[in-house]
Amino acid sequence: MDNHGVRALPVRAVLALAASIAVGCGGAAQKPAAQAGPQGETLTSGDYTTVLPLGLQVAAAYIPETNPMSLKKIELGRKLYFDARLSRDKSVSCATCHDPDKGFSDARATSTGVGSQSGNRNSPTVINRLFSKEQFWDGRAADLEEQALGPVQNPIEMGHTLPAMVSSLEGISGYAAEFEATFGSPGITADRVAQAIASYERTVVAGNAPFDRHQAGETTAMSESAVRGMALFNDAQRGNCVTCHAGFNFTDESYHNLGVGMDKPFSDTGRFTVTKDEVDRGAFRTPTLRNITQTAPYMHDGSEATLQDVIALYDRGGKPNPNLSKEIRPLKLGDQDKADLLAFLEALTGEVRGKEKPTLP
Repeated sequence: MDNHGVRALPVRAVLALAASIAVGCGGAAQKPAAQAGPQGETLTSGDYTTVLPLGLQVAAAYIPETNPMSLKKIELGRKLYFDARLSRDKSVSCATCHDPDKGFSDARATSTGVGSQSGNRNSPTVINRLFSKEQFWDGRAADLEEQALGPVQNPIEMGHTLPAMVSSLEGISGYAAEFEATFGSPGITADRVAQAIASYERTVVAGNAPFDRHQAGETTAMSESAVRGMALFNDAQRGNCVTCHAGFNFTDESYHNLGVGMDKPFSDTGRFTVTKDEVDRGAFRTPTLRNITQTAPYMHDGSEATLQDVIALYDRGGKPNPNLSKEIRPLKLGDQDKADLLAFLEALTGEVRGKEKPTLP
């Protein structure tokens, strides 16, 4: 729920933003005719090498030097991600709330954990977390490794303790040998569980969308409406969406207050719970817009059911409150503007990697 590295690449995604967008200021040059078409960049970490989908930038990947990727680690992590036996009552896995068939989210306003308990936050997508360091809506986890163990211990989510989770895995035939083969020595530990799950999650990436092909020179990849929407998205005087949804991954990896939920009696204070800085009250991480059509409902509390609702919220200038981010203001968009923005957002849906489900031991 949020609820001997990459040639070592400990670079936050935000460092690649300025080079990537203004989106739509002209795509990369056409590839020579002899090539099959625009190709993605090659990511190498440990003994793992892959060509990323078109549009994603290797320089922005974050893979800790302490957890280089490997094929064995990825496949072990995939099994653990889908295995509900990591939860106290064996009913909830990572994939329960981050379902590949639902954009690696769960299509609920807020997620449901063990004992049918409801959380208070929307399940953020796992897609393209390769390019982020801090995790969760409030950034409380330093990296994917730390994030992987958070839900296991959350009493509402998976409701387990780390020692009990390890004991459960030790009792499952097949895991002990796979952990030893993956890590080179015997032993199932919470840290190894976290490293494996994080390695798998870093393979869940999306790109090669109509937007990416348009940027690479395929001028017909996006509709005329989407092209107009892209211009509006980048126009500082009109949409100005690019201020926060910046770069190839369409996020500045920062935290902003839109006023969402601030009118509730017991409002979620977001980033403030981590920093205790008043300026962060009600601020939440800017999510990626890639494959955004697959991850409804929206916002940290799932309060906006559709992308049309989200556009309307921004058009109104968010919800007034003392900590409203300075970037948020009424946009006064016309109906065609809104339709064009929607068309552009739809053009960000592309190829998703990492959806394959494993056979569990």
